[in-house]
Amino acid sequence: MNALDSTSTRPYLIRALYDWCTDNGLTPYVAVAVDETVQVPREYVKNNEIVLNISFDATSSLKLGNDFIEFKARFAGSAREIMVPIGRVIAIYARENGQGMAFPLATSPSTGVQSPLETGATLALAPAAPAPPDAVSGQDARIVQLVLSNSTGSGREEEPEPPDPPKPQQGKRPSLKRIK
Repeated sequence: MNALDSTSTRPYLIRALYDWCTDNGLTPYVAVAVDETVQVPREYVKNNEIVLNISFDATSSLKLGNDFIEFKARFAGSAREIMVPIGRVIAIYARENGQGMAFPLATSPSTGVQSPLETGATLALAPAAPAPPDAVSGQDARIVQLVLSNSTGSGREEEPEPPDPPKPQQGKRPSLKRIK
């Protein structure tokens, strides 16, 4: 079996980080790129993304499978069925400290659209607008939003932190930068 025939590591990494969060008393959140294959309440989707609390307290019947993340959760008091294809998960992290992992968005075979990360953009964590009341668990309004920025410079003059010194790169890989 060669590397191209093996299964994706993404579902295994998601399960491992979920277990790490729960073992350490942290709240696991997943950031999802929403398209027609994702079953989530559309009223909570912003910029084609949604952040979901997948902790034990916020969900019921959680299944972290190799192809889908499935669970039931309450949004504004009403129970909803959530189904997210693993390829649409762009990050999993702990709410309390932001530690986790970001993933490149898989290329869609039906549309041939390339992931923003495959085009040279970098991924940054930035504070998002407060969540709607009762979104998933109703516990926290501090949600982190994934923001794409162009690796060649976005033309913006303002930068919250000075850039890190350049590191030797063998190939362009996405990097995760936390913006405070």
